[in-house]
Amino acid sequence: MSHFQVKKYTTEEYSQWNAFVSGAKNATFLFHRDFMEYHQDRFEDCSLMVFENEKIVAILPANRLGKMLLSHQGLSYGGLVYTQDLRLTSVVSIFAAVLKFLEQIEITTLQLKLLPTFYHQKPAQEIDYVLFLLQAKLIRRDSSSLIDLSQKVTFSKLRKRGISKAVKNQLVIKEENQLTAFWSQVLIPNLKNRHEAQPVHSIEEITLLKAKFPLQIKQFSVYKDDIIVAGTTIFESNNVAHCQYISKYEGGENLGSLDFLFQYLITEKYKNKRYFDFGISNEEQGRKLNKGLSNWKESFGASTAVHDFYEIEIAKYPLLENCMI
Repeated sequence: MSHFQVKKYTTEEYSQWNAFVSGAKNATFLFHRDFMEYHQDRFEDCSLMVFENEKIVAILPANRLGKMLLSHQGLSYGGLVYTQDLRLTSVVSIFAAVLKFLEQIEITTLQLKLLPTFYHQKPAQEIDYVLFLLQAKLIRRDSSSLIDLSQKVTFSKLRKRGISKAVKNQLVIKEENQLTAFWSQVLIPNLKNRHEAQPVHSIEEITLLKAKFPLQIKQFSVYKDDIIVAGTTIFESNNVAHCQYISKYEGGENLGSLDFLFQYLITEKYKNKRYFDFGISNEEQGRKLNKGLSNWKESFGASTAVHDFYEIEIAKYPLLENCMI
């Protein structure tokens, strides 16, 4: 019988959950309850906590949808989050205990969207091995454009010309505490005109998150003659500067604004980070690739890292009980 105890998260564990996230080897601020709960009305939270002798050793940020449990749909990534010193054998046992618990609450299927490996504080692919043992089905794979900042970064000639143009246009980069100008004058108009779309976060939501996580959420904007023309919203974790939003609205001109901005972010602002992540260029659950967007990101020196999504049949948990020799 497993000595790991699994329970559903409740608000009484708010502080305990957040303290655990801050010390886990495969977590970011997105797993903090204040981030997870800004849109709590949209999801039936069914996050799990795993204990060993009353000490928390793992969590699973998740929501329930009928008989399915999903890595929390309000987050970009998820998976099983665990402590720095947890051994592979323990992760196997913990996941078996999680699946048994889910069976008891009549969950038949679990969908996990893993935390991309470049976010790990140290190697943390124990869960990948567990998924192999469970014969989990790969249901989606996104391609993220990533720059390893520990290596020399080379921009394409086109990007360099854009930077020179921006300098001639006397563009100015500002780090801003307020996101309203970027949202209302650049991001929303650009998405509407080009894609008939809206940002995932409303201005009210991103302002709330920025207030709660001022050290992790940063806004960088580009100005021409005091008029905002481009910008990016960065979600910053220990190892990674991730572009959550990128947009320009230059009024038909080609000012070189984004070339100028990303040269600054990659070579100056975040040069001491391990990775700079432009994010994905995929649609339709990873089965379509936006060719132009992917090529544009790679012209800054980015290359590909994948983000995997798996589906697990709960009834297969006995496979984890018979794998040890």
